[in-house]
Amino acid sequence: MKKIGIIGGGFTGTMTAVHLIERSAACEITIFNEAATFTRGTAYTPYSDKHLLNVITSKMSAYPGNPDHFLDWVMERPDFKDLDRKLIANAFMPRAIYGKYLTEVWDSALENADGKCIVNVVDQQVTDLDVNNSFITLKLDNGDSMMFDYCVIASGNNAPRNPRIKSPGFYNSPNYFQNPWKEESVLNLTQKPVLIVGNGLTMVDTVISLTEQGFKGEIHSISPNGFNILPHRHIGMKYSKLAEEIKEGMTLLEIVSLANKHIKIAREYGVSAEPVIDSFRPYTQKIWHNFSDREKTTFMSRLRHLWGTARHRIPMHSYEKLQKLQAEGRLHIHSGNLIDINENSNGIEVEYRDRNDGVTKMMTVGRIINCTGPESDFSKLESGLLKNCVDNNILKQDALKLGIVTDIHTYGIIGPDGNAYQNLFTIGGNLRGELWETTAVHDLREQAEKLSQSLASKIMAESAELIS
Repeated sequence: MKKIGIIGGGFTGTMTAVHLIERSAACEITIFNEAATFTRGTAYTPYSDKHLLNVITSKMSAYPGNPDHFLDWVMERPDFKDLDRKLIANAFMPRAIYGKYLTEVWDSALENADGKCIVNVVDQQVTDLDVNNSFITLKLDNGDSMMFDYCVIASGNNAPRNPRIKSPGFYNSPNYFQNPWKEESVLNLTQKPVLIVGNGLTMVDTVISLTEQGFKGEIHSISPNGFNILPHRHIGMKYSKLAEEIKEGMTLLEIVSLANKHIKIAREYGVSAEPVIDSFRPYTQKIWHNFSDREKTTFMSRLRHLWGTARHRIPMHSYEKLQKLQAEGRLHIHSGNLIDINENSNGIEVEYRDRNDGVTKMMTVGRIINCTGPESDFSKLESGLLKNCVDNNILKQDALKLGIVTDIHTYGIIGPDGNAYQNLFTIGGNLRGELWETTAVHDLREQAEKLSQSLASKIMAESAELIS
């Protein structure tokens, strides 16, 4: 019986295993993930019921071939069964509810297994691996080692990188929280101001969680580009004309010109840019993959924040909460760069350069929460599997250090010889360097299904060879 190791039991790893089970592949599957977040990952194991999905219910099915699967599941819940289906289809469900959904998808897969699959869940971290043509050895944080015929790295997001400041020793302070997805980041609050570093989607969840904890003090947030998050203003609206003009091999300049042309047209009729940008979505991965490294670098330095503003939006009622906090003087948004952070008896002294005024300013806070987004440069991680794999030349990163160099057709990780491994794979966020947009459920569910189908075919072909 072939053995498959899956590193990571969030959405991507879990759904890869679910599809293998449903295909009745004769194999032993071992998933490595801490018990607290198994099947749901960090994204769907929130510490607050107020953390909402950023995509409507009708688009969150775990199955590519069954687009209403999540919506149907929601409508069967006691809290929703008497509500209007179209209303719920266009609503933003709490992340916690989606986590329960994924857990039930997993439980159902196990119940329907026909005995061909053996499934193990190991509450240990994989810290290193060795790979050859015959097998892969995974090394665990408890000192044990396990061998597999195939391995899938579905490791999810890393903790954010610490911002560069003059006095990095501050990051040892108990009043600094590098990981905003842990509940302790918003617990045991005083009424001293809180500083959030970063103005993205995680910042929104953190602000809402602080108020949910009864925090009445001032909240500051800072990032180089300030606050540019938009609400969903055109739910269900589709813009189709742009797609008619997309051609294979378009340069970054041509793509930008095309977008600007159609944004101008949309605005003439009172429609903002988001539906136009959304119409790129079916083509984004191919466009990105065909860009040169120079074009990708230009995009990241000049256009990334504009793209993120148009693409990563929040529910209107979440947006209105933030607007209300700003109007009340409780939430302050800063466009600037950190210079230094020092802690003394008065609190945490933050020195930053205000990009609007062009001057250096100071603020005093009682806590700092890092919401700058997950670290993608594995060489800058303090430790762990991905850092060790890079250091040991088992895998390599793309030129922009966004993810793992991978064959996007097979999901085989490219080894040091330039060829894809036949037994070591990765999907999800680790493909960001190859595909750019690869973390939404829409992408993850398709990748999980495709990879599981490929693995099942390999297992069946090898089993047939043994029988013959």
